[in-house]
Amino acid sequence: MTSLPPVRLPKHPANGITIKLERPLCQWHWLEQSLLFSELSRLSYFPESLTRPIFEDAGFTEVQLIDREGAQAYLLGNKNDLMVVCRGTEPHDWNDLRADANAMTVLFDVGRLHAGFKSEVDELWPIIERAIRENQRPTWFSGHSLGGAMSTICAGRCKLSTIPSNPRALFTFGSPRVGNNAFIKAVGLAHYRWVNNNDIVTRIPPRWLGYRHSGFELYCDHRNRLRKVYSWQRSLDRFKGLWTSLTRGSIDYLSDHSNLEYIRILRGLVVDFRTGKPMIEPRVRIDE
Repeated sequence: MTSLPPVRLPKHPANGITIKLERPLCQWHWLEQSLLFSELSRLSYFPESLTRPIFEDAGFTEVQLIDREGAQAYLLGNKNDLMVVCRGTEPHDWNDLRADANAMTVLFDVGRLHAGFKSEVDELWPIIERAIRENQRPTWFSGHSLGGAMSTICAGRCKLSTIPSNPRALFTFGSPRVGNNAFIKAVGLAHYRWVNNNDIVTRIPPRWLGYRHSGFELYCDHRNRLRKVYSWQRSLDRFKGLWTSLTRGSIDYLSDHSNLEYIRILRGLVVDFRTGKPMIEPRVRIDE
């Protein structure tokens, strides 16, 4: 699974997160929520010493990095909300690469899960569970790439546990498939699942191994538009995206997976929303 290209951290904290946390997150439009979580997912790749000032500047009063055997997640909170943001794949981290490669399924509380992704969460979940067990605030989960898979499993465990606050919603970017249909149906999360055109990671592990995607797909086409596409329309759009990338000397199977691409697209979509352009409304049920 591919990772972020080398990225220089913003010199000024205000450039790290576009939208400040001045209101409860449940009052935000889902596109603004998506942009925030895409930026948080990007920042999760960096060490706490660099990201803490950015998080605090954005309005987080609680910042905690959980790091165990190479699996990592940030707990971020303020008086209104609590967020769990899982870190994606690091190409130099053997634990991450091993998790990506282990596509066998194993039994979960309900259904079956990707063995490698579950093992990453098994390292973190006991610590996360203790940290949020008494939490009464809306709880949100997010991640990019492997982090998207991990956050899906974490949100599922949160919903199945006795923790008072159920997951308010899950936001993933370039996430692979995580489990089988039994897991998806039993957990039933409010899941905004972002897919950028030819992002190859969203197509693995393959369906013939029993894997299925969860949530409502938010598909961005080769022109960065949010669209509903089906069968031949998707195939045609992916071909156009691949052809465009080849004329520019790149291969968008990999470049479309970059978290920076998701952020760039979402910033444009938020501008469109704020200027009154019509948007697809995802069919996502939010538990109050």
